[in-house]
Order: sequence, then structure tokens, then C-alpha cells
Amino acid sequence: MKRKPTLLESVSCLVFMAVAVGVGFGYFKIGIQPLLILSAVYAAFIGKRVGLTWDEMEKGISVRLGNCMPAIFILFAVGIVIGTWVYSGTVPMMIYYGLKIINPSFFLVTAFVIVAIVSTATGTAWGSTATAGVALMGIAAELGVPLPMAAGAIIAGGVFGDKLSPLSDTTNLAPMITGVNLFDHIKHMLYTTIPASVIAMVVYVIVGLNREAGTVNDANIQALLADLDSIYQWNVFMLLPFAVIFWGAYYKKPTVPVMLLSSAAAVVVGMLSNGFGFVDGFQSMINGFNVSMVHAAGFDPSAISDTVTKLINRGGIFSMTTIAVTIICGYAFAGIVEVAGCLDVILDAFYSKVSKVWHLIGVTILGSAAIVFTAGVASISIIMMGTLLKDAYAKMGLHPKNLSRTLEDSGTMLLPFVPWGVSGIFYLEVLGVGPGSFWIWAIPCYLCVVFAMIYAFTGFGIEKLKKQEHPVNPQSAVNVK
Repeated sequence: MKRKPTLLESVSCLVFMAVAVGVGFGYFKIGIQPLLILSAVYAAFIGKRVGLTWDEMEKGISVRLGNCMPAIFILFAVGIVIGTWVYSGTVPMMIYYGLKIINPSFFLVTAFVIVAIVSTATGTAWGSTATAGVALMGIAAELGVPLPMAAGAIIAGGVFGDKLSPLSDTTNLAPMITGVNLFDHIKHMLYTTIPASVIAMVVYVIVGLNREAGTVNDANIQALLADLDSIYQWNVFMLLPFAVIFWGAYYKKPTVPVMLLSSAAAVVVGMLSNGFGFVDGFQSMINGFNVSMVHAAGFDPSAISDTVTKLINRGGIFSMTTIAVTIICGYAFAGIVEVAGCLDVILDAFYSKVSKVWHLIGVTILGSAAIVFTAGVASISIIMMGTLLKDAYAKMGLHPKNLSRTLEDSGTMLLPFVPWGVSGIFYLEVLGVGPGSFWIWAIPCYLCVVFAMIYAFTGFGIEKLKKQEHPVNPQSAVNVK
């Protein structure tokens, strides 16, 4: 007979996973996938203790995997976009002209702003990072900018846009769960997002101005520019794939179809502009672009430098398979933990201690972070915490937009820091830098949480419910101190 897990049993699942991943992945460099499966085995042991059958655990895993299928579709679409955008010359053109105009001293702040704009317009941190971000990483390598710094600024810009864009899935999900108007939600998030981003840009400028100018190798840059110039025939049509993405964003079209349409346009541009083969265009969708494809245009692939080869040999659906497998392994653990009731027990333990505003917002942050670091996705934490705490905010006289904002501050913003999470693995795969290296430079991602707690203590930026918006039974409201 099924019973409720104890707090010790519930916490032990999270502790086991943290230790397994921390020691196995961090110290022994074991792949994250078997460690997540090992954690799932321990979670299944706890599930068996509380009376779950294997069929129930399997169903819990299946439900979780079903919920994340849209993310997997986007992953595969991103792989296709990267491969075809290199094939068309869209990404290389960004790198080419970026190297010509970006000042190394202001690279970090420029990278942040560029990716933030692209991400806000498209509603996806992944898409903006995999396109503009990839180009900027190539520029950073040639300008001598440390790649963890560059990745941190790029990811911070991507998450900034993903958080504030009305086209983003989490930006729509948080107000939907909490019953807040979408644009009221976005405006309320400015309280934490803007100051965190301003501080980040100031730091990026200071760091850039204090870096040694001698790290830039002008000979290497000129050689890279010459190689790119020989491969691609630069023209304005190379911006067409990018224009398709912005068109889809402006007219609020579905993300995956728009990305595939952009890729189709990129194949046409690559054939007509660069003389690449028709079949190679489709190969770039599956296996990514490869310098051997330039042979069809009359160039000798062996004459291309290793630097350029590493820069443009990328993309394709198969480049995303590692992430997809990791998602499945992660959900094997998360699905069992959820169906066993462990997360509910942990949240109940926090909830029983709530008596002040900062307690409630602190519980929201801790609970969201726990779920994000357990499940590796932000949507689950937004749904669970939003559902569990909506009434608590109302009873304490707080407008639900405080909840929706905090859900994103502690969900969307912290997600890139989860090494075994979808985003952490995605950024490692696409940018070549993992969370353990870039986290310190993704400044707004953790400063938003800091500002959320500062406002919780001071009351600044915390909107109260108006008299007519209070719960029906005001006697049940928690006394705010």
C-alpha cells in the first residue's frame, strides 16, 4: 500500500543525485547520463519503499518525457538551423564582419546586448545562443577573449531575452499558471532584470577595459578572414534566414516551423550564393556543415586552416542527440521522484515555516531551485511552485505577479547553471563551455535572485493585492510582519 515518503527519504533522493553527479561528473569525469540513471535507481528504491509499483514509476517517467517533447523538437530544430546557417554563410558572415567592427575592449558588453536583442525578438535563448552566440564565440576566440567570459555574457544575454520576450514559453507559462496578465508579468520582472543586467554590463565594460590589449593576434584574425572570404560569397541574401526568424517572431508563428522554414531558406541561399551542392544542403541538416562541402564550389578543402574548420564544422540533428539522451536519463530520475511524492513533502516542510513575506519568497526561490536542479527544466518548477503557492501569496495579501516574477527569477534564470540540465548541456554542446566555467560571468542569472530577496526584505517592488482583489475569506490570511 502506498504511503507518503518521509522528509528524510525525500531529501535523500536529492542528496544522492547531488553527490553522484558532483563526485562522478565533477571529480571522476564520468558521463552525466549513467550518473542520472544511477540516481533514478536510488529514487526507484525509495519509490518501492513507499509502495510504488514499477508500472506507476514508469508512467511517471513517461508523463515527464511527454511534457518535455516540445523542448526536444526545438533542440532538433536548433541543430538543423546551425548546420544550414553555416551552409548559407549566415553565421560565418556574422563572424566575418563582427571581427572587423567589434572592439575587443567592449566585446563582452556588445555580446550581451546583441544576444539579448535577438533573444527578445525570437523568444528563445537557445536559438539566439546557437546563432548569434556561436558567431560571437568564434569572434571571441580570435580576439583573445577568454571563452568562459564570452560564454557567460552570451548566455546572460540569451536568458535576458528569453525571460522578457512575450514569445518565450516560460514567459507565457508563469503568468498563465498564476493568473497574471502577460504584459503585467513582463513589466514586473523589470524590477529584478534591469538592475541585474545594468550591473552585469558595468562589470563587462570594466573587465574589458582592463584586459591586456596584447592578447589579440591580428595575424590570426587576418588569416581567418581570408579563409572565410575564399569560401563564402558575401551578399545581403545571407541575412534571409535571420529575417525569416524575425518574421516568425513578429507575427507570433510557432517556433519549430519557423526555424525549419529558416533552414530551408538557408539551403537555397547556400546553393545560389556559394555554389554548394544541393545534397550537401540536406546533409548539413542531418550531420551539420563540413568543410568538405566547399569542394562542390571549386575550392580545395585541404587548404582551409584548422581554425576555420573547427569554427564551421558544426550543427545538424545528430549534434543534439547527446542532449536528447541526457533528457531521457534525467527524466527517469525526476519522474520517479515526483510520482513518489518526494517533492511535495519537501515543499510542505518549507511551507509550514512561512510567516513573513521574505519567508514566502524565500520558499519560492528554494523550492524552484530544488526542482530546477532536480528536473533540469524550468517549466516543471514554474508549474509546480506556481500551483502550490498561488493561494499562499493571496492569503498574505501579495499580488500574484510577485509569484510569477519570482518563479522566473529562480527558474528561467538559474536553469543554465544545472550541468545535467537541458540548458547546461545545450550550452556546453553549442558553445563548448560548461556551467562550471561560465557561471561566474552569467551575472544577471544569479543577481536576479539576489534582487528578489532584497525586495522581499525591504518591500520595494512588492505589489500588494488591492482591497477588492483579496481572498474571499480574509480571516484565513497570514499576518504579514
